[in-house]
Amino acid sequence: MHGDTHTSRQRRRWLSALGLIVGCSSSSLALEPVGDVAEASSWRIETIVEGLTHPWSIVWLADGSALITERPGRLRRLQANGRLDPEPIAGLPQICGDCGQGGLMDLALHPRFQTDPWVYFTYATGSQAANRTALARGRLEGKRLTDVEVLFENPDSKSGGQHFGSRLLWLEDGTLLMSLGDGGNPPIRFGRGLIRDQAQQLGTLFGKLIRLSEDGEIPPDNPFVGQAGARPEIYSLGHRNIQGLVRDPLGGRVWATEHGSRGGDELNDIRPGANHGWPAVTFSMEYSGPPISERTSAPGMSDPLVVWTPSIAPSGLAIYQGEAFPEWRGDLFAGALSHRQVRRLKLSDDRLVLHEKLTIGQRVRDVRSGPDGELYLLTDAANGALLRLIPD
Repeated sequence: MHGDTHTSRQRRRWLSALGLIVGCSSSSLALEPVGDVAEASSWRIETIVEGLTHPWSIVWLADGSALITERPGRLRRLQANGRLDPEPIAGLPQICGDCGQGGLMDLALHPRFQTDPWVYFTYATGSQAANRTALARGRLEGKRLTDVEVLFENPDSKSGGQHFGSRLLWLEDGTLLMSLGDGGNPPIRFGRGLIRDQAQQLGTLFGKLIRLSEDGEIPPDNPFVGQAGARPEIYSLGHRNIQGLVRDPLGGRVWATEHGSRGGDELNDIRPGANHGWPAVTFSMEYSGPPISERTSAPGMSDPLVVWTPSIAPSGLAIYQGEAFPEWRGDLFAGALSHRQVRRLKLSDDRLVLHEKLTIGQRVRDVRSGPDGELYLLTDAANGALLRLIPD
């Protein structure tokens, strides 16, 4: 599994054909193939609200209301009684709502929101011909954002509407992680090569997780600060398109799910300075047919814990903390766009010990642990919805 021999290629295709590949963080341990997973039992869906246009992210406020982004460029408020305010919240900057997969995307509240009512949000800016992922924040005052300021923009633009990344996550020290996609599939180029190859280059931010202060400054202890030719914002590299990001409130570990190409979706344990391999090391396949790389593991690169083939298109990631399903507590729940599911993942000593699916029947864009610790889902559709998982 660790070379490019004929035997390695044969085994790789065999693993891919079986469906799901489960690994561990040490490249010295072999990956084990797993087939389709069983359906979880004793749960059902409760619809909270419908009529959302391609919702992307949700956060809750102390009064029980919630803010929801709609990808075309609207920020909506859902009242605690389940009523959706008819008018969007005003004050957003110019957003490229027709940039393919881009638009208004993730949300995060300032960790001390009660005293610092900043709402952080990611979005695509520019046009189809030249666009980039950006981060801004504004103070929530009634029905508008005030004092809006752009904290970060990818210094390099790309063309097309693919792979903006865009998930946000606060770390325990008050710094903010933000994912940036690799820029898109072939034939999209950057400089003299394919843009996806920039995920392995420290001189750009494509295919990276970056870490910023609450004001958008660069923390001095970022892993590549002071390294010649490296962008100091980088926290980890070798990512294709992270759209699930969560921190374990107990152990503090950071988990990420990211999209592969025709398979090769990954669950990764994120560590500062780690290289997660894309596209030099991957189980993914070209859309034209052949493997993107003959290597699925390599020295100096971090292996995923789980690889999904065929792709489930993971988006949204949460850790269950509620009371309704005691057996779920501490488990990861990953949304699946293409399979219209949520995947439950129970880990023990970095081993996947239980894997189930919850078939939703709709594209799941975001999975969140609500203020009650229960799981909430946003469905990606022109008539999208906010759903809640409850016991059957």
